[in-house]
Amino acid sequence: MTRRYVLIRLAQVPLTCAGIVLVGFLLVHLAPGDPVLALAGDSGDAEYYARVRADFGLDEPFLVQLATYAGNLVGGDLGTSYTQGRPALDVIAERLPATLLLTSTALVLSTVVGIGLGVAAASRAHGARDLALGAASLGLYAAPVFLVGQLAILGLALGLGWFPVQGMTTARSGATGLAGFGDVVHHLALPALVLASQEIAAITRLTRTGLLEELGRDHIRTARAKGVSERAVLIRHALRRALLPVTTVIGGRVGHLVAGTIVVEAVFGWPGIGRLLVSSVQARDMPIILGVFLLIALAVVVANLLTDLTYAWLDPRIRYR
Repeated sequence: MTRRYVLIRLAQVPLTCAGIVLVGFLLVHLAPGDPVLALAGDSGDAEYYARVRADFGLDEPFLVQLATYAGNLVGGDLGTSYTQGRPALDVIAERLPATLLLTSTALVLSTVVGIGLGVAAASRAHGARDLALGAASLGLYAAPVFLVGQLAILGLALGLGWFPVQGMTTARSGATGLAGFGDVVHHLALPALVLASQEIAAITRLTRTGLLEELGRDHIRTARAKGVSERAVLIRHALRRALLPVTTVIGGRVGHLVAGTIVVEAVFGWPGIGRLLVSSVQARDMPIILGVFLLIALAVVVANLLTDLTYAWLDPRIRYR
């Protein structure tokens, strides 16, 4: 990985963010529905609606609104929530830790479990274990997250009673310390598994394919001829090279993971930005909608940047021409 490669990738980030702001602002303003009607109701008169528009700056031309928003954004101001009357950044920041906890747990689960299952499948290629893991991963990959969540609630939460159905903590429990931590983990386990299910399936299949391809190369045959154990051949010689495409997929699918978070939070009543986004769309709360959109887009940009840098670190041949 060269210094020039890192600098070029870092220089692309501000341009990408500027494009995201422009596209996001345009899409939010082109979306159907009038935020003034959602906020003030449909029983007011024209003078009242005009005053509300002026209070929120919605009576200005589009380009003026865009320039004002971009200027405020540079200073860290996402605007004021129409429905809550508080800075949108504060509202989002209150919900962000719950979403970060859910998505980071799902990302770690999908990476560790997916790579582990891929190695297990490749070590016994075309055997019973490989076929079973292949069928299970294909089913999970094809199933929508919403459906997996509903089935998990019906089977594991309501049916077997292993997990809570809704929320991040037990209502009115008041548990603190280790007991409170255990309560959060208990509520987190099922939604994190559901959110990670498609990613586990994708990483499992990709790791298996990459390992089988690497195990057929000349350097692997040479290592075996020198008496290297099969475990060392699989882990030390084949896995690192096989992880190059896996690394790309993990970073590239962060967007899918974040999008799935919105669905999972709605299904499990998880108090994160996903539920906030759903309620804000219903209320046409544009500052909150745009703030969440920018946050998700920025997360995808950063994830792809880290993925490219990691890929270049794993394979020093990566260069910009």
